[in-house]
Formats: sequence, structure tokens, C-alpha cells
Amino acid sequence: MIVWRTYESVDLRGRHWDFSYLILIRVFPVLHVFVQDERIENRFGRSCPAQLSGKGIFYLSSVRFFLRNERRPFGSGLSYINIKFILIMNFFSYYSLIKTNQQHSWVFWQDIKQCKFLLILEFVATQHRSRTCNSKQCKGQATESRICEGPSCPSCDLQCVMGNVNADCDGCTCKDHTVLGSVRSAGSLPAPGAAIFSNDPSPRLLTVTDHNGHFHIPGICPDGNTTLMIKLLNHTPRKFIVPQSNEHISVLHLKLERAKKLYVLKNPETKARKEGQTAAFCCKVDGLPEPDKYEWFHDDSLLDRNQYQYDTTLILRNLTLDQMGEYYCRASNENGAIKSKPATLTVTGKNEPSCNPTPDSHLIRLPHDCFQNETNSFYYDVGRCPTSTCTGKLENGIRCKDSVSYCCGISNMEEKEITCQGYQLPIMLVTQCGCKTCVDTKSIVRGRAVAADTGEPMRFGHIYMHGVRVSRTGYKGTFSIQVPKDTERLVLTFVDNLQKFVNTTKVLPFNTKGGAVFHEIKLMRKKPAVTISSRETNMLVLGEVEGQDPIAEIEIPPNTFFKENGEVFMGNVKASVTFLDPRDISTAAAAQSDLNFISAEGDTLPLRTYGMFSVDFSDEEGGESLNAGEVKVRLDAAQVKVPEHLKTMMLWSLNPETGLWEEEGHFHAEKKQRGKREERTFLIGNMEIRERRLFNLDVPENRRCYVKVRAFRSDRFMPSEQVEGVVMTLINMEPTPGFSTNPQSWGRFDSVITGTNGACLPAFCDEQKADAYSAYVMANLGGEELEAVASSPKLNPSRIGVPQPHLNKLNYRRTDHDDSRIKKTAFSINVAKPRSNAAEEANGPIYPFEKLKECEEAPFNAAHFRFSRVEGDRYDYNTVPFNEDDPMSWTEDYLSWWPKPMEYRACFIKVKLNSAHELNVRSRNMGGTHPKTVGQLYGLRDTRSIRDMDQSTVSAVCVEFKCSGMLYDQDRVDRTLVKIIPQGSCKRDSVNSMLQEYLVNHLPLAVNNDTNEFTMLAPLDPLGHNYGIYTVTDQDPRTAKEIALGRCFDGTSDGTSRVMKSNEGVALTFTCGAKEVTRQSVFQQMQNSLGQATAGSARQGREDRRLRSRSTVARNSRRSTRNPYTRVKTIG
Repeated sequence: MIVWRTYESVDLRGRHWDFSYLILIRVFPVLHVFVQDERIENRFGRSCPAQLSGKGIFYLSSVRFFLRNERRPFGSGLSYINIKFILIMNFFSYYSLIKTNQQHSWVFWQDIKQCKFLLILEFVATQHRSRTCNSKQCKGQATESRICEGPSCPSCDLQCVMGNVNADCDGCTCKDHTVLGSVRSAGSLPAPGAAIFSNDPSPRLLTVTDHNGHFHIPGICPDGNTTLMIKLLNHTPRKFIVPQSNEHISVLHLKLERAKKLYVLKNPETKARKEGQTAAFCCKVDGLPEPDKYEWFHDDSLLDRNQYQYDTTLILRNLTLDQMGEYYCRASNENGAIKSKPATLTVTGKNEPSCNPTPDSHLIRLPHDCFQNETNSFYYDVGRCPTSTCTGKLENGIRCKDSVSYCCGISNMEEKEITCQGYQLPIMLVTQCGCKTCVDTKSIVRGRAVAADTGEPMRFGHIYMHGVRVSRTGYKGTFSIQVPKDTERLVLTFVDNLQKFVNTTKVLPFNTKGGAVFHEIKLMRKKPAVTISSRETNMLVLGEVEGQDPIAEIEIPPNTFFKENGEVFMGNVKASVTFLDPRDISTAAAAQSDLNFISAEGDTLPLRTYGMFSVDFSDEEGGESLNAGEVKVRLDAAQVKVPEHLKTMMLWSLNPETGLWEEEGHFHAEKKQRGKREERTFLIGNMEIRERRLFNLDVPENRRCYVKVRAFRSDRFMPSEQVEGVVMTLINMEPTPGFSTNPQSWGRFDSVITGTNGACLPAFCDEQKADAYSAYVMANLGGEELEAVASSPKLNPSRIGVPQPHLNKLNYRRTDHDDSRIKKTAFSINVAKPRSNAAEEANGPIYPFEKLKECEEAPFNAAHFRFSRVEGDRYDYNTVPFNEDDPMSWTEDYLSWWPKPMEYRACFIKVKLNSAHELNVRSRNMGGTHPKTVGQLYGLRDTRSIRDMDQSTVSAVCVEFKCSGMLYDQDRVDRTLVKIIPQGSCKRDSVNSMLQEYLVNHLPLAVNNDTNEFTMLAPLDPLGHNYGIYTVTDQDPRTAKEIALGRCFDGTSDGTSRVMKSNEGVALTFTCGAKEVTRQSVFQQMQNSLGQATAGSARQGREDRRLRSRSTVARNSRRSTRNPYTRVKTIG
């Protein structure tokens, strides 16, 4: 019979003997004894007779015994052990610890079973028999067993070069040798509680380090082959070899590295396939230790490993339609798990096109003099093909990433002319879509790093990605970074060489479809350092909001500071602690990272912050950076307004490589007396300040939603005028109790990039109380703040995009609602989670967290919030439509404004106008020297001049024109024929002499007989401000135009300005007469009579006659430049 019992064991100091007092009701002959230490939870030995096992020497008596326990360190004190007895059965006469009554009412015993091994233990065999009871009054056992002859303990063939073979026959023991050592944690701090194991298939605990991180292990042989392993919480396990030595003592100094949490390096990619084809999804996860298990899911259902035989790669063969959906992987190790982002698999029938050949509707705005009576508007439907993934020609072999990417695109276009006022306007219409090779794009992140308080730029700072410096900021804090291919999460750390600002880690969203996104990086200024003594207890306060108590304080015990080499530092310390206080809303933009962490199940979940702090300790004299051992953080419980947060509050540190927050420690409540009567509750947490210097007081929050927001080119809010690449930002607020419109503090800061269907912003929300969480939402495009829809003097639900009565519940307010002097660039709402039984809340703009896909794919008529660009006096028209927000919309055509994707060249000419009025100036751009485009229109640009701030009769304008250069086939150049035409009665006064000389010397020379305009064959060279021509080439069209426009405004070749300098860097000068009082500018006409015919054009007469004459020019000499639509056959 096997009996487990737990007994108290008293450690005899300085010996290997534990004295255990065992009370037995009666004495039994003991055949086998096993010992299990409950604290360590490691069973010693195997089932061999005690005198043979070598695990202990037992001196047994009726009431007590001594146990030799070589697995426990010295001085461990009182502990508990489990002892397993195998009691000898004397020919089925049963002995028990508790005496049983006599047997009765039993039937005869069954036959004795054959001798079998006992599964619980090795090398022990038993026989047993059973019986049944005829009544419910039977006493005794229904079964009994006895030990039978089993196999003997195996012999040991291990030979030791040094020492003797140990009892397990898996290593050697040297009784006269001891290993002494010390263990340091990350940051070179002492590592108490580090466990040291033998490096066996079944590791055995040898010892645990003391409070100073020291250890000693007797009996280890210094033969150069013995390997041991150290484990410490939140650190990477480390193996080390005991070096060869002839001494009796070996001394080792070991340092551990912080554990590397699992992190997804490569997510599976979205794919499109035909029925019967094969698709492979791959997942790459990094971490220490490495993942030991991968699981794959299809639409959240775990796939059978035995059926699919997957590991890091999932291969789906002979695809069927029901295998469409989302796939993701989950990797795990002993420390946790992580999930990848989902990839979408689209499966189409063998004979079905993977792209819908019918184009989607896409309206473009026509010039101001092209009102269409048929549609009663200035808009025309030119069609568009969605840039979704499609099935192209697949190569042989199974690949994680298709060698060639295929997207739905334009396969056929046709040319049409529409009637405008006095001329015919050529326009290209999409007639058919098909599967084509995707346009190769590049993603760019650019921006400006400035102080959060004053806007001071971080000059010449370094920018790091994955610990490697990738760029630096300029004199004005600007930066530009090309996002490496296959980047899933862009994490950048900004480091100030001058040490004015706190090192700042940001997770920056970017446009995966290509193009540039602008981010303004707000930096916290470092607090001035104070001098403290390392020999005394020091208190550092966190939170300095005027009129309010601090949120928390840091208590640093004496003798806590350590040098980088692990030595205790004794002296004065310069301490700088910078606290980001969420009670100050102006600090929200300076929040580090994106406040996310990875849960035990591998999900990426949000945190709600109660404050972040950055610490910097250094030697006052030498300036050496110092680490701090265990310090206390005391959080004032009164500052936590949500009661349930008191139980879930934790300390976190930021991993600068992943941008994710990792747990540092928990809090426990403690009451503290302040004064004679006041008693306050504090949450106490312990932490070490090592290589990481940024910490967070956070709680995981599970009340989550998404807010649907869209951005538009104008306040007409048309679906075709949605803008991609806009950085939408949401700041979660926590209202002051009783004052929902006066938020007390912010709790989270999120940014998302708009796509073709807007953006879904994560936010905290509550279903029971609508104003439990509120939020501010703002939008930024290239540094330009977009304007929210007005909320006063009266709410207009149709313009805001949310119907009543839901709008009232959300309490929509633009920032200027109560004060018209405030900016109009943000709005606030109550983030009320939609109720399941309220039909009016089921269609947006707030979506439950589990309905992200529904939010992302919401139709345009679903409720959403809106931003619009403050429409400037500019209009662009391209004969071949192109969406500058989506580089993948580029089309191969000789008349494309941008002839080469990913190399966008923007050209501007600066025109000065001597006039009392601001006037419109047009550039008309046609083919000039290329035989396939000569005389054909590339596009129009209309721009309104800007009045000089110092001269009321002078204005200037920067007009874009199409640059000269190679066309899309890269065969020969075209000198674009550009006409600059001011509105009204204008006369050309002068042409920049250097520009004129250049044009004369670079023939052919355009005819300039009409003094009301200026004609030139655009220069091939980037001339610069001395010529009044501004040219910039970039991988993003918006960036190229913005930089060139900034230089043109400034009148320099390397500067930038948002203020027009009318007399600097001018190419052309016109003098214009006074306009008639009854006549409106074209932009006033568009604003005042949208949807109606233009009352009149500012340029009539000569220009209209010239346009009419041009429209009669025969076009049949032009050769077709479009590729005929060709169906792509798919190889299965």
C-alpha cells in the first residue's frame, strides 16, 4: 500500500540532516521511502529500496527518524516534506494507520491477479485481489494488494574522470570540491532567489541564491564538462560550465539578461487563390526561450494539428470555398503566448474572375467652368478598380510570400471629351478591371520632434529602431524614414544628444499601401536633477498639478544604488524623475508607446494609465549611470477614481524594442496615518530600476469599443472625396464625478491611419453609464489639422454623420462649442457602448470591441464622425485620374501626370500679381515634344493668390505645373507645354531674366505673343529659386508637393515657409486691373453656388475662343496608349 503524509521538518543549521518527528499509530516494516519537498515541489529519487537508492540514509525507530537531504541548502529553516511509504503486506493481512472493524457480509475473495508493475512508481510490482459486499454494512476494504517480485535496480556503467558516480548514475560527484558564486540580474543588481539546477534531462534543484545573490554548491566536479543552469523570474535562463580546476573551491560570477517576451516578427500574409490551389501561411515569433508550440486558427477555431501537420507554417492544399476566412497563429512557451495578426484567404471558383470586371463608381470634381447639366453638378463618374488582392499566375513551390503580388487594377480605359464653357475637356474613363501585378510602393514616415511644452525642436537627435540607429532629426527637428519592407509594427525611439528631453519611444502607424504619413512627436522635457545621498532613505514625488495632491511617490532605501559593474555605490546621486501626469491633458500627446501589453493568452490588450515616469540616476562626481535595487512606489488610492482599478493596478516597464509594456510588479493596499486623525490608503509596489528607465502605473481595461471616423477633402462630405493617410487620434478621458463635461484626466492615447473606408479608433467605453468615458478626437494630414463638423449654434445630424436620438446620447461637441475663439480642429463625445436592444445604436458610430471587422467594413451610409480639410483656393484636374493618397491607383498611360510610380517630381512656378485683389491663376499642361502626347492635355491646376501682409496691392501665388521628363515607358522625354493664365484683365510685366535665358538656350522656344499669359516648354533641369522654379522629387506625391510649395512660399531652394513672401524668388510678374463689382471669383462661385452652373468665368473672350479652336484639332493621329484587357489564366 502507498501512503503519502506531510510532516514538519526542522533543518539542523550547518548540517545536511533534517530531523523529522513521525508519529505512527503502529510500527510498520518500511520497504521504500520517498521524500518530496513541498516548497520546491521536486520529488527526489525513484522507487528503489532505501538502502540502495542513495537518496537518504534513514535511521528508523517507532517515533522518529533522521533524513539525510542533500538537495536542500543550509539554513533553510522550518519546512514541510511529503513522505511516501510502501508498506509490506503480509500475505494479504491488511495493516492500516487507523484500525478497522472486523469483516462481515463479504463474499469470497477473487483469485489473485498476476504480478504487474505499479504505474505510479518504477521498478515496483504488485499483486491484488478484490471482493464484493452482500450488504451496505460491510467493514474493511474491497481490494488489497501485496508486493511481488519486481525487477532489480539497474546497474550503472558511467565512468567518472573526476570524482565518483552519483546515485542517479547521471553524473559525477566530488565531495572535496565546492562551487562558490554570485548571480547578478539585468542591470547588475544582486539576484536573490535565483534557482540553480543540474542540466539533466530532469533538472534537479541544487540551491537558491541568498539575499545578496550568493550561492555555494558542494560536490560539483570541476572537470570542465559539468553544466548547470540558473533560473530567475523575468530573466532568461542561463547555462554555464564549471571550469576545469584542481582547486578545492571554484568561484564564479554570473550575470543574467532580462527575459525576452514573445514578439511577432512576421505575420501571415493575405492571399487569394482559386479552388484546388494551395496556400501557405507563415508565422515567425522571437523570444527567449523560443516558442515551443505553434497553433493555427481559422475564424477563431483551432485547426487540428494531426490533420494539417503544421508548425510555424500552415499549408492548405486543394482549397475549397469553405476555407475562406481569417487565419492566425498563436505561439507559446513556458512564459506565455502571443497571437499574430490575422490574414485573409479569398477563394474563388475555378472559372470565376478573381476581380470584378465592372469598375466601382468614382466621382471626380471637374473644373469650375465644366458644370454638367446631365448630372446637375460639377462631378463626373470616371470609375475605379479596387486595389484588393487577386489570383495571378502562381509559381511552382509553396512560399510564405508570393514572389509576385497581384492586385485588382485597370485593364481597359476609354477616352471621352466633355463639354465645358468654350472648350472640350478630355477625360479617361475606366471601363474594365482585371488582375494585374501590384504597383510597387514604399511607405514613408516623416514628421517633427518637438518639446511638448514649448515646441522647441529636438535638434540632431538620434532615432533608433530595434536598437540600431536609423536616422536623425534635423535642425528644426524634422525627420524622414522609409519603412523597411515586411515591417509589421514601426517602433522608433527618439534620443536627445543634449539630454534636454526624455528618451521617447513611439509606435507610429503608417500606410501599408505606400505613401507618406506625417507625425508630430511630442517630447517630455527632463526635470532638473536633485542631489540625494545613497546612504539615506529618499522620497521622490510623482505629480505636480497645482492644487492637487501627488499621485504617487518613490521611496528609495539606503544603500540601494549600484554601479554598472554591480558594486554598491556610496556617495551622492543626481536624481531626475520626470512624471507624465494624466491629470494634465496637455501631456497626452507625449505619452510613450501605444499603451498595449500581451496577455497570457497572447492577445494584444490596452492599458489605462495613471501616470508614467522616467528615472535617471547618476554619480554626482563621475557622471556614471547608476541602477537602483528594490524601491517602493506608493500610489495614493484616492487618485484612483474607478474602484475596481484598485485591485488590478500594476507596475509596468516599457520594452523599447517592441513598444509593448511588460509587467514589473503588483500592488498591495496599506494604510498610513497622516496627522492625528487622517488615515489614507496607499497601494504599495516594489520594483528595481535597471536597464529600463520608463515605468507606468496602469490597469488592464476590458471595457473597449471602436469609434468610426472619416476624413474628407471638403465639407461636401462626398464618398469619393475621402482622404487616406490621415492620422486620427483619440484621447480617452475620465470625467470628474458629477461633471461629465469637465474631464479630470486622460487615460489613453491612440492613433490610426485612415484607409479607403475611414478609420476605427480604439476607445474605452461603458454600456451602463454613457458618460463614464469621454474622448477627444482630432485629425492631422501632413502637419495640417483638419476641421471637425460644427456643433453650434445647432446640431446638424446629417452633417455630423450620426442620426438622432443617438447623437444626443453621445453629447457631440466641437472644441469651439462654447467659445468661438478656440480652434475647430477636434470634437468630444461620450463613448457609450451600444446597447444590444437598441436598434438605433447598432449601426455605428460606436462599435463593440469584438466587432472590429464590422466597423472597418461599414458602408458609407452607416453612422460615422467626420473631418474635412479647410478647402484652400486650389483645384487639381488630371486627365488620367490618380489618387495621391493611394499610390497603387497609378495607371500606365502616356497622359499620366506622374509618369513614374515611387518617383514623384513636383514642380511649381512663383507668380507675382500687382492687383488690389486676390486672383485665380491657372496652369494648363499639355504634351509638348513627345509624339504620343503633343497637344494633348495632362491636366489643369487652379490656385488662388495670397495677399502680401505688408503690401495691400500685391499678392503672389505658387502654381503647380507638370514637370518635363520621361513618360511612363521611359523611352524619351517630353518637354511639357505649360501656359500660366491669370484670371481677369492682366498683363505680363516681366519674366525672370535667368529663366528667360535658360528657355532661350534650351530650344525649342515656345511662342509668347499673348501678353495676358505666359507659355513655356517646362525646363528639364531642377532650376531653383533664382529662376522662380521649385522642383522636388520624393517617393510620396504629397510630400514632394508640400516641400516644393514650402520652398516656393519662402522664395528659397532649401528653406520652407507657410507665409507667402511675395518679392522673393519670383518667376513671373503680372499687373491686373480692377475687377468689376458684379463679378465673382471662380472660387466664390464654387462656394456660393455649389451644384449650380457657374455664373460667369473670369477669363472669357480670347481664352474661350482659343480653347474652342483647340478643341477642333483632330485627335485621330494619336496612337492608342492603353494595353488591351487580357484575361490572366491561373495555374493551379
